[in-house]
Amino acid sequence: MMHRMFVLYLLTFSLPALARQEDSLQIRAIADEILEHGRAYENLRVLTKQVGARLSGSAGMYKAEAWGKKTLEQDGADKVWLQECKVPHWVRGGKDEAYIAATRKINLDILALGNSMGTGPKGIKAPVILINSFDELELRKDEVKGKIVFYNYKFNNKLVKTFAAYADAGKYRSQGPSRAAKYGAVAVLVRSMSNAADNNPHTGGMNYNDSFPKIPAAAVGLRDANILAQLITDKRDVSVYLKTLAKMLPDTIGHNVIGELKGSEFPDQIITIGGHLDSWDPAEGAHDDGAGCVQSIEVLRALKAIGYKPKRTIRIVLFANEENGLRGGTKYAEEAKAKGEQHYFALESDAGGFTPRGFGFTVSDEQLTKIRQWLPLFTPYGVFELSQGGGGADIGPLNRTLKTPLAGLQPDSQRYFDIHHARNDVFEAVNKRELELGAINMAALIYLVDKYGL
Repeated sequence: MMHRMFVLYLLTFSLPALARQEDSLQIRAIADEILEHGRAYENLRVLTKQVGARLSGSAGMYKAEAWGKKTLEQDGADKVWLQECKVPHWVRGGKDEAYIAATRKINLDILALGNSMGTGPKGIKAPVILINSFDELELRKDEVKGKIVFYNYKFNNKLVKTFAAYADAGKYRSQGPSRAAKYGAVAVLVRSMSNAADNNPHTGGMNYNDSFPKIPAAAVGLRDANILAQLITDKRDVSVYLKTLAKMLPDTIGHNVIGELKGSEFPDQIITIGGHLDSWDPAEGAHDDGAGCVQSIEVLRALKAIGYKPKRTIRIVLFANEENGLRGGTKYAEEAKAKGEQHYFALESDAGGFTPRGFGFTVSDEQLTKIRQWLPLFTPYGVFELSQGGGGADIGPLNRTLKTPLAGLQPDSQRYFDIHHARNDVFEAVNKRELELGAINMAALIYLVDKYGL
């Protein structure tokens, strides 16, 4: 503890005293504005309760785009526009159903994986083979033909940062169906990507390898996954009936929703702040990523409200189609390159609206050293870590295309995967105070980057 306080002391006094005081007062003004007059929570209520789920290609997507444009205009953007992009159009098609076909039918709580093909209305019934890893799949590949592969790969609970556990387990959702189809599987069940204590299944995007059959795939709630695994482990012959009606329709037109404040000194240098507007269909997408969208809009609103005149152009982007295609982020970077735009910095919030803990950066070591001098200005608002490595899926293409420095807000992650892509990602799961603190820290970072540069 003493070492940490000493480091903070040194960092604090690496800035001139007058600048420290001025910056502290400016960030305090931002915080007061958001805490006393903030609109993020009410904006989120309207997005979740009046728009709801907003999967790409759905009616909710178009309602969300209209909401985003109107909200950016109301909250003070100098200019608002829609940037067109083609987006995939996957539909669930109805209620997903599965049960263990035993003497007593045991229902399984499932959700078809995004982009997956359905079984058709008759469903399929087949024996289940329990597979705990891809290594085991390779060892038992001759046993797979004609069966449903059940991937029971668990979240690694030893990883305190739960996004690391998600990255570790996620390959079974994204790659698992095609790897099983390679050996003749007729369908795939995947243990939900979560360490929650409930039984809510968690959907999410998957990708087919066109070299193999496109077989149905669904996620299973954790309690039901444990039951299914135990029955198979007990040497019982287990068959499952699975019915999903999912299908892909032709690509349709979606939009990034963009609003900006024009810079006063370097208007051609663009600072992007954003989250993704789309969400999965089982719930309201409150944390993923309604929170990031309303926090980004709140940064613009608060800076405008306190009379701050940015040096650089600040652009808010509500990205289309992050969940099952990344078409919005890709389009934004492609158009930026085609127009020769200067993208100075980009910040994303897509890790939930929980208490902010830090920011992760994709910047040079020299830039990070400069950024870390600002840490004492964040600590009153709950941020204690400015680390190397971070950004976001939607702003990643800017870095890959234009080498734009990136950052991602890093809230406390312990509860995020309890609700991620599940039916309980609803407005009521978001705490107003935590949401606002995230917006405060985002606005503080943008203010400092704009004022001092990188």
